[in-house]
Parts: sequence; structure tokens; C-alpha cells
Amino acid sequence: MADSRLSLIQAVERADSSPRLIKAVRELAAARWQEAIPTLIAVLSYNNPGAAVAAVDGLVDLGEAAVPALLEQLDQHNYTARSWAIRALAGIGDPRGLVTLLGAATADFSPSVRRAAARGLGMMKWHWFPENLLEIAQEEALEALLFVAEHDEEWVVRYSAVVGLQSLADAIAASHPDWRSQILTYLERAMAHDQSWAVRARSCMAKQYLQEQTVAAASRPEEQASPLSATDWQHILTGLYDRKARERSVLAEGDPRRYQELALSLTSNL
Repeated sequence: MADSRLSLIQAVERADSSPRLIKAVRELAAARWQEAIPTLIAVLSYNNPGAAVAAVDGLVDLGEAAVPALLEQLDQHNYTARSWAIRALAGIGDPRGLVTLLGAATADFSPSVRRAAARGLGMMKWHWFPENLLEIAQEEALEALLFVAEHDEEWVVRYSAVVGLQSLADAIAASHPDWRSQILTYLERAMAHDQSWAVRARSCMAKQYLQEQTVAAASRPEEQASPLSATDWQHILTGLYDRKARERSVLAEGDPRRYQELALSLTSNL
């Protein structure tokens, strides 16, 4: 078994044409083998879209096992590889990728990276979050998505932000109807004023979808418990704290010092 899996990796490394590379990556991804993660991540920088799509699909299938390597090996110098990696993180929806997605959606210079991150912010596995961290995380995602939707110069990024807002509105329907109303207000504004007809049409679709949904009494499925450790959550909290601290230099509502209190409660409860 080990030899056959090793041969899958070697097939990727030895592929001498684009069709052979794509075929080899698809077969490696289909094996769902955690030891293949470094090779799948390496493929993201090969400048071969077909192979990259197969690698992203494989990484998403591997789920949370791929997240640490994706975060550690995020290529800051190759925006194409970074875009594919962000797409994988977005598809996995692991909370450990939240702070990276927030930064990428609002500040990365590459539109393809911002687009992938904006879409991913709405698709987090919110049901994994501890109750006392969920509100902070969702508020950050909401602020980032609204900022991107209203201010990004690229219509494809604003379009993805609308997709992310639709998903986020679904997740917060029961817990934060006021935030959901804020999203609907933005969608109405975008339908009338966005410069892109594609963004206007997607905003209209999102609004219709949300108006047809019934707000569930509880939006957090209980059957899928988070596999993350207390250390992971502390890491996420620290990242959110650092992000808040950079954004706000004066004390106000949303003062980042409130995160310090939450850190203590998380440490004692997990």
C-alpha cells in the first residue's frame, strides 16, 4: 500500500506534460492520503490551473488535516499559488484560517486572492466556534465582507463578497437578525448603485434567497463537534485580538481589551 501511494507522488513529480500532470494530481488527490498534502500544496505553484484545481479539491477533501500546512506554506511571493491556497482554506472552512481570510479579503494586492478569501469568509464552520468567540468572529467577518463589497475596486471581488454575505446572513439569521437586516440593506443599495451589472444581479439573487428563507430557531448543528484544541482557539483569539488592535487605536465599542476577558474565559472553559 505504501509503495503504491509513493508511486502516486512520484507520478506527480515525474509528469512531463500538462495532461500527465493533471492526471497524476487527480489520482493523488483521490487517494485522500495525508502524506500527500505537501505534494498537493507544491502543485499550487506549478502554474497549471487544471492541476491546481485537482490539488485544491484534494486538499479540501482532506479537510482540517491540511490546514496547518496550508497556513505555514502560504506563498507570499507567488500570488497565483497564494490564491489557490486561499481557495483551499475557504473550501475547508476551518476556523484556524479565519484571520488569514480576513487579512487576505481586505488587504491582499491580488484580486484573485481577495475574491477567494471573501467567498470563504461566509463559509466558515461557524458551528465549531465556542459560543463566547462566535459573535466576535462573525462580527469581524461581517465588517470585512461589507467593507469589501462596498469598497473593492474589482467587481469580481465585490461579487464574491455578496456570495459570502449571503452565506453569513444564513448563519446569523437566528442569533443576529439586526446584522442580517444590515446585509439586506447593503444588498438593496448594491442592486441600485453598484457599477457592475453582475454584482447588481448577484445582489438581487441573494436578497431574494434570504427573503424566502425561514429563520430557524437554532442555527448551530450539534452533531458536528469541533476537533480543535483549546490551544487552537487561543491562537484564533489572539489573531483576532491582534487584528482588532491594529485597526483601532482608541478605545470604543468593540474595544479589543474585551478580548482579553474572553481569553481568560476560553482558557478556563476549554
